[in-house]
Parts: sequence; structure tokens; C-alpha cells
Amino acid sequence: MEIERKFLAKEIPFCLSKYPSAMISQYYISFSPTIRIRQSNKDYFLTVKGKGHIAREEFEIPISEEEYQLLQKKCDMPPIIKTRYFVPLENHLTAEIDIYKGDITGLITIEVEFDTQELAHAFVPPNWFGKDVSLDHRYKNTSLCLYGIPKTI
Repeated sequence: MEIERKFLAKEIPFCLSKYPSAMISQYYISFSPTIRIRQSNKDYFLTVKGKGHIAREEFEIPISEEEYQLLQKKCDMPPIIKTRYFVPLENHLTAEIDIYKGDITGLITIEVEFDTQELAHAFVPPNWFGKDVSLDHRYKNTSLCLYGIPKTI
């Protein structure tokens, strides 16, 4: 079960280069159900996601670079490309700051994953977080892939 909240970035009041990061590219094989392949640095995954917003089932398996490249050829839509920075927060949480590239350059989102739904709902974001878009389907990566950055924020 993946339990997370997603926010737009209001501002990033510090230099991200001092934090660990991953270059991510992901392609969608299917949007219903959500099936994607992802390259994160030198790691490759096939992921199936269930329906939901803050909490949903997620099944992820490692695949080889060759499998990734073969599956990539079967994808019709352009990939989501982003740099993800891992910034520690209080209570052993991590802000995953995604800076998007390509067709959605300019969008910056922040995701925080939780162990329980109760912790997710009780979370009080730092002041530098922007609007909570956890329940806004337009900011799911599948929607960003299909339609780009939402016109109204």
C-alpha cells in the first residue's frame, strides 16, 4: 500500500544540490489500470498501481535495463522526466521534490510518504510547501503525461 500526500512547491528556500537525487524517466504502458515502467538512475522497475488518491495499492518489481528498453518501445505517450530530490523532514519523513522536464517543465511537486493513513492526515506541511493537491487527479503523473500541466492552479 502506498500512502502519500502531494503538494505543489510554493518555494524551495534552500539549495537542492546538497541532497541526494535521482534522474527519473517513466513511460506508461496502460492508464487503466496504471502500469508504468520507470528508470531511476541505474535502477529499472515495472509498477502497477491501484485506484485511489492518498492511499492505493502499488505493486513494483525490478526489471533489467533490456526489459525496460523493450517495454519502452511499446509506449505511445512521451515519458515523464524529472529530477527527484530527497530532503529529510521531521519525524523521519522525507520530502520527495520532483522538478519536471520536457513538456511539463516548470512544474515542481513535493510528495511525502507515510506508514499509515492517520499519519498522512495528521501531517502539517512546512511553510515552504504549497497547495495540497493530493486529491486533485490532474496532478497524478498519469494525468500530467496525458494532458500536461493543469491550466488552473
